[in-house]
Amino acid sequence: MKHLFLTLERYTTGFAMLVACTMMALAASLGLFQIIMRFIVEAPAEWTEVLIRFSLIWMVFMGIPAAFRMGAMVSVDVVYRWSPPRVRRLLDWLVCGAALTLILLIIWWGWDYALRGRVQTVIGLEDVTMFWAYLALPVGGVFSVIGIIANLLDPQRLELETAL
Repeated sequence: MKHLFLTLERYTTGFAMLVACTMMALAASLGLFQIIMRFIVEAPAEWTEVLIRFSLIWMVFMGIPAAFRMGAMVSVDVVYRWSPPRVRRLLDWLVCGAALTLILLIIWWGWDYALRGRVQTVIGLEDVTMFWAYLALPVGGVFSVIGIIANLLDPQRLELETAL
């Protein structure tokens, strides 16, 4: 069961990173397009501003699962390094619980914001609502939950400060 879950996590985190990288490339491309249109063609494209913001929001929330999987969660590094293995495992559970609590709150309130944003149109993109920007919170949160649990099952200390 553990192996099956970790395989699922590898695919979901890989997909989330693919989306995050795509959103970063989109934001950079739109930024370049915006500069060309504004300063070279002298006909600014206002819609790019909004799409850059949307893509950056999606980039962040789809990149977070990979950080959680690498063990880049909030922890007390000094206490962890000086603790015996049994206490370290307890700290892993405490950090996982705190991270899950935070992410579950983000999922809950993110979904609430997304539903409320259905009626709020975006300036520059009249047919698009804020639902699509706010949807990044619960979607990224679901991917993060998988990464957090996978890190508890198979801890990875890939962050520079906590690498053992």
